[in-house]
Amino acid sequence: MNIYFVCTGNTCRSPMAAAILKSKKLPEISVKSAGIYAMPGSPMSHNSEIVLQEKQISYDHTSQPITLEDLQWANLILTMTSGHKESLLQVFPQVADKTFTLKEYVTESSDLDVLDPFGGDIETYRKTFQELSTLMDGLEKKILEE
Repeated sequence: MNIYFVCTGNTCRSPMAAAILKSKKLPEISVKSAGIYAMPGSPMSHNSEIVLQEKQISYDHTSQPITLEDLQWANLILTMTSGHKESLLQVFPQVADKTFTLKEYVTESSDLDVLDPFGGDIETYRKTFQELSTLMDGLEKKILEE
């Protein structure tokens, strides 16, 4: 299964989600991430790097914009917010059947948005990491049940 995580700039949430899921080493799962407004080649945010290092999760990341090729590659597209989902589907309506917010796909929550830590302090990034970690546990469980 090919999973594509999408956020705004591809420097905080989607690369953290990708790193967490990759760290689980699930068989036959490939992961990529991108941003709706990503500047190609930007590094991961410093606080995202710190939080991943604290959890001994390795990562190799430079930001990427969404591409049609990657959308076609993906079996599952998971956005960090309902706004990301709406923006993506306005431009690429053909991927609607495989596009969900991460929370919509994994939980029964009515709040569909993952906390955006951009510009926040390290504690904000830790909260986002914890939220993503819990969601990745739920995603792993759902994938293994299918």
